[in-house]
Amino acid sequence: MTATWRRGALFLLAAVLVAGAALWWAARHTEQLHQQERLVCALPPQAAGSPHPGMVWVPGGTLSLGDSVYAEEMPVRPVKVNGFWLDRTEVTNDQFAAFVQATGYRTVAERAVDASLHPELPADMRLPGAVVFISPTSVSGQGSPTQWWRYVPGADWRHPGGPQTSIEGRGAFAVVNVTIEDAQAYARWKGAVIPSEAQWEWAARGANSQAAPVHEQPRQANTWQGLFPVANSAEDGFVGLAPVGCFQPNALGLFDMIGNAWELTRDVYTANHTALVPEGDVDPGPSSVRPSGAMVLGQHVIKGGSFLCAPNYCMRYRAGARQAQDDDLAVSHLGFRTALVAPGP
Repeated sequence: MTATWRRGALFLLAAVLVAGAALWWAARHTEQLHQQERLVCALPPQAAGSPHPGMVWVPGGTLSLGDSVYAEEMPVRPVKVNGFWLDRTEVTNDQFAAFVQATGYRTVAERAVDASLHPELPADMRLPGAVVFISPTSVSGQGSPTQWWRYVPGADWRHPGGPQTSIEGRGAFAVVNVTIEDAQAYARWKGAVIPSEAQWEWAARGANSQAAPVHEQPRQANTWQGLFPVANSAEDGFVGLAPVGCFQPNALGLFDMIGNAWELTRDVYTANHTALVPEGDVDPGPSSVRPSGAMVLGQHVIKGGSFLCAPNYCMRYRAGARQAQDDDLAVSHLGFRTALVAPGP
């Protein structure tokens, strides 16, 4: 064994030990941060006499829909948006629980997967459940998302991380592990709709027609600080999901339009903005059911990014960003808010 070889081996061993110590410290730091995180953030009072408490009026205008970071955001197209009301926060666990209590509704994640729609899935992935983010200690190969996303039987809106987790004490957090069918059912119960992609983007920009000229990671949003997916320094105060309203609202008074949880829209996903769907005010109902009754799987547009978006991965902490979401798949970083077409204040 030569001296050069020994030095190289010792250097490699030292590097491994340093990396291991860094990961151990990061895990310990993450756990400490989890224990210190707030469970509720006080929302500012709304003006007395608001016709739709908990909602914000979004004036109409013309939006330059889209952005230029990822292909699906292009081309940027002009879209006219009429005025509407929008929930000032994401729908919370407490709000969704009230809906379930009143209706007895069971979410998609609480039902067994239809084997006829997914014959390729193994038996454990046909059980009721959802896809949950689990931070790995290392990433190998090309960084496949399967290294940090896992289908967990028993995960649902009441058990965001799996059957051993709970939303007890977390009523002010955004409800997650919901699908477009679940969101539409809640919206109809409330007498509202899920916002369209154009409505959502217009509101997220604070009724500003143009996208921001820079694409830096926002400071006033719950996103990922550090190297995704292995190290989150949580400089924003949260390792994972946050209670609604912990960050400054936008110009319209809307909270968490960027970051925290991805949000569903009622628009069926298309690969880009070449063909725009005309703006509509009517909720079409669950997208997975054709008029004939035959089931068809699809995708809807989700907006805003989540607490998992980082500069090195998923730079979708922008109003113009968009992504596809399978209609029948619940995910632990996906929520929604509702809209209402009604006269302004």
